[in-house]
Amino acid sequence: MNNSIIEIYQIENGETEISVILDHDTVWLSLAQLTELFQRDKSVISRHIRNIFLEKELGINSVVAKNATTAKDGKVYQVDYYNLDVIISIGYRIKSKRGTQFRIWANKILKNYLIKGFIINEQLLTQKTGQLKELQLSVKILGNILNHKTLNNDESVGLLKIISDYAYALDILDKYDYQNLEIIETSGKEKYQLSYEEAISQIRLAKKEHGNSNLFGREKDKSFKSSIATIYQTFDGIDLYPSIEEKAANLLYFIIKNHSFTDGNKRIAAFLFLYFLERNGILFDNKGNKRIADNALVALTLMIAISKPEEKDTMTKVIVSLINKKN
Repeated sequence: MNNSIIEIYQIENGETEISVILDHDTVWLSLAQLTELFQRDKSVISRHIRNIFLEKELGINSVVAKNATTAKDGKVYQVDYYNLDVIISIGYRIKSKRGTQFRIWANKILKNYLIKGFIINEQLLTQKTGQLKELQLSVKILGNILNHKTLNNDESVGLLKIISDYAYALDILDKYDYQNLEIIETSGKEKYQLSYEEAISQIRLAKKEHGNSNLFGREKDKSFKSSIATIYQTFDGIDLYPSIEEKAANLLYFIIKNHSFTDGNKRIAAFLFLYFLERNGILFDNKGNKRIADNALVALTLMIAISKPEEKDTMTKVIVSLINKKN
């Protein structure tokens, strides 16, 4: 209850006030506060609580929480607090008018907070969405300025270029959030096909430079050969992965997820991914820059490794978006 809110409940005689904790969309009272609210002995309240759980009217884990409370002696103790469901149940068992009054008050307070919270969250969402759209528009305008006007200040140009470069990344993130990623602006049919034999040959070369163990590149089964073959699969004469980018993205994905080697799976996947792009002439853009930065490739490789099977389509679309012609 680190982020809880305190509300003061005043009993109808006006003489007694109870500091009520609001947290996780409900209210919470300690045993001592329940005793004060219902004006019953602590043993009576304890018995009712015990019976509530014994009769399985409520599950203890969902309606009881511990909260650090400072006692009169200055020491901090972990005290059990009971939520509104327990409070209402006790009220019914005791047939307490005070319990009914508290329930009415608590529901009113909770409703007010829920409405207030919804309005605030809606306002924040609208604000954030507006800020993102505004930023994307600003970035687009800045990019156009750079393309049509030469600025004298090199640092200003550099800063604007950095912001402009992030526009596409922002767009990808926006589409990712709303599940609107599409495969567009690809390079079409590959000019070069990677064979299993050539891939193994390249892995052996890579082992001399990057392999740090004899287990690097040692196949555990035939899944690596399957990974190579899968990216060239067709259905009714049509490629399942029509473009260079789609084949490269799925090659990276399959090698990582199939875990075909005793050691070096992620390094081999990243290496062959780059090799495939280079052999098909799209590793660099028309300005000589890498289509995918080293740190982005590392991040993608790790993301694929920990991703769930049902996320494959999204993962490959992200990769294609980062290496297509628009990047």
